[in-house]
Parts: sequence; structure tokens; C-alpha cells
Amino acid sequence: MSQLPSFFATNKPHVFNYIPRYWDPEKEEREKRIRQIELELGLHEGEAYVPRIRKGQMTTYFNRKSRHRERASNLRLIILIVFLMLVVYLLFFR
Repeated sequence: MSQLPSFFATNKPHVFNYIPRYWDPEKEEREKRIRQIELELGLHEGEAYVPRIRKGQMTTYFNRKSRHRERASNLRLIILIVFLMLVVYLLFFR
């Protein structure tokens, strides 16, 4: 029996060449712990952990940022007051 032709052709499923690799999560975790212990003991001098952010550096950064916001807010307020005074002067004294 032959197949009838159709206007809607269906695609054939794709075939992938997937070759699974062996992964040992216990070995990976064990190697990670060993590296961490060696770094803490200082066995590898070139790889010692050196923090990029000094103590208190983030606090200083946020304090500077908040002071900048306060200055910008104060400047906006002064400009608004001057503008309103100019409008009042033009409306009532002209």
C-alpha cells in the first residue's frame, strides 16, 4: 500500500551523535577541597588568596555615593527655589 502525498510534509527527527563522558562528582569535590586546603596552608605561594577589596573600601564607596546624591539634591532644590522666585517676581511685580 503506497502512502498518499500530503500538502503538509512532516520532518524526520534529527539524530545526534552524543557520546556521554564519565563525570565523577566525588572526585571533583575532593580535588576542590584539596586545592582549598593547600591555599589555606600556603603550600603554593604564588596562588595564595589575596582579596581585591580592602577592609572598609565598600563602606567608603557607598558613603561617597550618598554624599554625591545629597549635593545633587541640594543643587536641584536651589535651582527650583530660584526659578519659583523668578516666576513670582514676574507675575506680581510687573
